[in-house]
Amino acid sequence: MTRYFWILGLLLTFSSNGFAQRWTTDVYAALKQAQAQDKGILINFTGSDWCGWCIKLKSEVFDQPDFQKFAASNLILVEVDFPRKKALPAELKAANKKLAENYKITGYPTILLLDKYGRIRKKSGYKAGGPQNYINFLTEAPDINWRNKGGTTPAQPNKPETTPKP
Repeated sequence: MTRYFWILGLLLTFSSNGFAQRWTTDVYAALKQAQAQDKGILINFTGSDWCGWCIKLKSEVFDQPDFQKFAASNLILVEVDFPRKKALPAELKAANKKLAENYKITGYPTILLLDKYGRIRKKSGYKAGGPQNYINFLTEAPDINWRNKGGTTPAQPNKPETTPKP
């Protein structure tokens, strides 16, 4: 009998988070996917295993069901990681370094929100206040087709920034 409760618990755990979206490491594939799905791109430059603010942002915002539901409807998620304890494949490490140089990343976490054309719409780091505060901040960005954002109104468009060429 205990075995059945254990299995039921696992099923409920996985099914209750059915809207969770996977993070990709390929920003160029994310750009194609964003154009095809009419979504924005959120790039998380992180030190996943050593940066305290990165770990806090992940646990307080990105791992929360409200943010995951919002992201599934609105964003393609990209993680650009610079771990110290975990080894990355050489190709990924080089690609991450190039992205950080192209976007002039100087600290972690750095979050970039791009529109489906790759133009930077928002730049941030850790923000206190949980997932809804972060969603409100993101949805102020113009030129992104926001869905299920909780009634906030995006800001008026301004001069777009461009994405560095690969």
